[in-house]
Amino acid sequence: MTAEKTTSLRLDSTGNIVEILNDSLGLTTSVDIGKPFARMAASGSLAKALSFVAEIDKSGSAFGWEFSVTLDGRPQNIHFNGGKFDGQMIVVAADNGPTAIHFFEEMMLINNEQTNALREAYGVIKRDNDLYEEISRLNNDLVGIQRELAKKNAALIQLNQEKNRFLGIAAHDLRNPLHAILMLSEFLLDEVADGEQKEFLEEIRSNSTFMARLIDDLLDVAKIESGQVALDYTTCDINDLINANVKRQRLVAARKKIEVSFTDKPLPPVQIDIFKIEQVLNNLIGNAIKFTTPGGQIEVRVHEKGDYFQIEIQDWGTGIPPEIQSKLFTVYGKGQAGTAGEKSTGLGLVIVKQIIQAHKGEIHLESTPGVGTIFFVTLPFAPKP
Repeated sequence: MTAEKTTSLRLDSTGNIVEILNDSLGLTTSVDIGKPFARMAASGSLAKALSFVAEIDKSGSAFGWEFSVTLDGRPQNIHFNGGKFDGQMIVVAADNGPTAIHFFEEMMLINNEQTNALREAYGVIKRDNDLYEEISRLNNDLVGIQRELAKKNAALIQLNQEKNRFLGIAAHDLRNPLHAILMLSEFLLDEVADGEQKEFLEEIRSNSTFMARLIDDLLDVAKIESGQVALDYTTCDINDLINANVKRQRLVAARKKIEVSFTDKPLPPVQIDIFKIEQVLNNLIGNAIKFTTPGGQIEVRVHEKGDYFQIEIQDWGTGIPPEIQSKLFTVYGKGQAGTAGEKSTGLGLVIVKQIIQAHKGEIHLESTPGVGTIFFVTLPFAPKP
């Protein structure tokens, strides 16, 4: 046996001490043979000692228990393990966990059926303890990783805010001179007769218009990403709003001989940010015109859908390949040229989606290359919390 201070007892099936096998700890100085084992527990630990005995009787073994006993007139925490042998119980104790385990391991060297069963049960407990220690180590590693991720996320948020601030400053500084170039090119176009000079000026105007639109889109994206977009809700007739937008878009569509129709439905008044929903309509109907071949048609519809209304913009244009559809609403989407060579910033749909989500609405599309595309915009009749 080990030289460490230990105690080993044999109990009957009711938990009374029937034999003191070893007691270098001195646990039995206040408890005689024939008395309940639980009586050696200090005040406040009696229930735990009784539970320990009950666990051995019920399960055949109990490992890793710890409760207070009275030694030298004062309470002291002692570690206990126990098992059942031929209808009786063997209890071992030590003043620390490793010694109690080692002592019990020595007892399990006895080669009989009950001891082998205990050895197997103890092996399960030991494996569980090893697993617990491994899980604890992995959990500590995970906490460390989460802490590092939190730091990096905070740094990324700060960098993104700095990027948006820089983008806003740069876009504002570029917008004024670009609009000046645009106005001057339009003024000169009115003064110049047809010829090579007019072609140059039209190219200047076209590129200036595109760059001005790109800057406006960049500013909108920066505002959206920084959380500066606030909605100004106004009650309106959605049919009137869509119809007015379609009329304006027909002027652009006429250049490509494209017909734009609108099918309205009686709907109750809606509460939306009118300016921002006009941005959505401008972008979606404008895209439909851009990607519809000359002589084609576009249909805009609106109808009620429970607590929501749905706007549909359908074209019979070039359609959108599946590999592009997944990137349409992200800043990674690449602007595609229209059927008449119209340029695109690639940011319009990013802005559209953010505006719709700010209204607690949804947008999705159905598209088949070579057949056409339908965009579905679903918005609540009134602001949602």
